[in-house]
Amino acid sequence: MKKILVPFDFSKPAINAYQFALNMAAQSEGAVYLLHIIELPSLPNTMMSPVRFMEESLMKEAKEKIQKKVGEIVTRYQATGVKVVVKVELGHIAKKILSYVTENSIDLIVMGSHGARGLREYVVGSNAEKIVRSSPVPVLIVKDHFKGPVKDIVFPNTLDTENQEDLIKHVKALQSFFKAHLHILYVNTPVNFTSDTLTIERLHAFTKRFAFKDFTINIFNHWYEDQGIIQFTNSMQADLIVMGTHGRKGLFRLASGSMAEDVVNHVKALIWTYVMKKGRKK
Repeated sequence: MKKILVPFDFSKPAINAYQFALNMAAQSEGAVYLLHIIELPSLPNTMMSPVRFMEESLMKEAKEKIQKKVGEIVTRYQATGVKVVVKVELGHIAKKILSYVTENSIDLIVMGSHGARGLREYVVGSNAEKIVRSSPVPVLIVKDHFKGPVKDIVFPNTLDTENQEDLIKHVKALQSFFKAHLHILYVNTPVNFTSDTLTIERLHAFTKRFAFKDFTINIFNHWYEDQGIIQFTNSMQADLIVMGTHGRKGLFRLASGSMAEDVVNHVKALIWTYVMKKGRKK
């Protein structure tokens, strides 16, 4: 986690995300990339000349005004030894963020969220849902100011071993980075009900298969997976939830509908997501 990208729009959640990223970069001896994007309105092809003129005009204005505002943020919030790279771009928010990640070999995106109405309420706009589902690197979502440290991480899982190697490699790296305790969680619902005896056997097999360290296994019974995750996290006063995603198919295999959005909206904990794709290179 040497290169951390923070999409920034000057809102309080974005500032919270920036402060958290600074702390992470200080620990990893890395750098923070503060990216502000001005999204232009979509216009017909027949009006491309005005668009180009608008881009040039706005870019010049952005360099003078936005760079100054971002500079004030960088001056106000500092972390010793952390390099901060500021970039102002014009274009489509999601596309610009994803291309910036690739072009600059970013390791992690840290985003602020109001957590009010689902993934579409991330501070960088409705495009954030596309970022979470399409990002080639993990995305860490911050709502409130987090002083830290991260001590307890909740890892909800279906206990399927197929295609989880890459996800678990990242989860273990994150746990090691924070030196945190991992709570591996299986939410038992009427729909996917199994006896505790069988589930415990599966949990032990799962943890042995992936050689986890400093962890506990947990079974939480609830009518719904999302509410089970939320209630367990709150009861443990955990700091961070880590969840695998399946891109456009939605968040995590145990997710359906708005489950992940409900988790994001109803816990104060940090949320870390990573897109699990079949055939992803490790």
